Amino acid sequence: MTSTFHVLAALAAVLLLALAGRTLARWLRQPEVVGEVTVGLLIGPIVLALSDRELFDALLPPAVFDVLKLVGQTGLVLYLVGLAHKLRLGADGPSKRTLSALVGGAFALPLVTGLVLVGVIVITDDQGARGDASLPALLLMVAVAMSITAVPVLSRILSDRGMSDTVEGRFSLASAVAMDGLGWIMLTLAIGLGAGSLVGLGESGIALLVGGSCAFLLRVALRTGTARRVCVRLPKTSAVVLGAAAVGIAHLTEHLGMTAIVGAAMVGLAITGDVMAVWAGPVAAVSRAGRALTPVFFVVTGVTVLVGTFSAASWVLIASTVVLGCAGKLVGGYFGARLGGMSPGSAHRVGALMNTRGLTELIVLEAGHRAGVLSSELVLALIVMALATTAMTGPLLGLIERVERRRGVLPAGPAASRPLATESSIL
Repeated sequence: MTSTFHVLAALAAVLLLALAGRTLARWLRQPEVVGEVTVGLLIGPIVLALSDRELFDALLPPAVFDVLKLVGQTGLVLYLVGLAHKLRLGADGPSKRTLSALVGGAFALPLVTGLVLVGVIVITDDQGARGDASLPALLLMVAVAMSITAVPVLSRILSDRGMSDTVEGRFSLASAVAMDGLGWIMLTLAIGLGAGSLVGLGESGIALLVGGSCAFLLRVALRTGTARRVCVRLPKTSAVVLGAAAVGIAHLTEHLGMTAIVGAAMVGLAITGDVMAVWAGPVAAVSRAGRALTPVFFVVTGVTVLVGTFSAASWVLIASTVVLGCAGKLVGGYFGARLGGMSPGSAHRVGALMNTRGLTELIVLEAGHRAGVLSSELVLALIVMALATTAMTGPLLGLIERVERRRGVLPAGPAASRPLATESSIL
């Protein structure tokens, strides 16, 4: 009984901290997820720094922490069902030529900066950041981490700034969807390579095959007439069943040797087309439930990865990661947009938007860390990079607008709420 109350108290504390983080982020005019993630990641290390290990273990004993880990993992799985589905949906409208150029620039250059970051680790002989993973797996995983753009956070920024219907907003979101789709494929390959042997790679392949088959069977089941009728009549019950199926498939995938995150993504990718036309409500409900629990995932990640890592991580590594992360997206997004025919001002906005990483980056880092490909020190550096690049998106957009107003490109007053160009002008 005491343990149950302890778990409930810990969950309540986590959710209150998340609320405080969101409130602080709004006050600072940042996306809410930035405050939520920052507070969640840092609260564990801060409490431990201000107390001692004995008091920390009393506040968060192993039995309670294990439950929080399960809750956080479940929330992440449920949230990914909706997120992966968005990656499958894509975006309507942008021309293929411009979109291809933008994806090429904003995805290819970050991949290169990821390789450069691994080169810095090897040259500086940073064994803590290097970890025990094979070099191919590490190269691929870091490249993926550097190339991610967070679709949910980007969508929120575009909505908050009135840019959803602008050319820059539409192309940025469509590109982010395409890049994250490619990123998930590369993430799966990196985890398979991280197994370190042909046997391990074969086990990862079997896990993918079984998980994909289960996701396909779920899709077939959701398309039946009986399932459709139940979904219409009992949407809440349908959401519970869908969530349970997603959690089951995700944990089966993890049990077979692949991270649960990949299993959850496969479930989300399976729910599209005519299935989504009926199951949109339950999918949204499952994703909302998962999103409500993701603050637990942040706290667990902070305690698991960051406690004891701050003093061990090299500031050279952290600084290199932030600089390379910014360079890859800002420069790659800008030149990709320019190659696609966008004006310099629009290209600058696209580069700033592509630099948004947010929650999606943390999901990728969690998968890499759980698979043993990314060390705790490297995860810390990449987390700092993700938070910094996401936090600078709004200020960068504001700076671009102020510069253009001074140059007379934009009229005085709010301009981000209106389309800045027509699509035909950049083709």
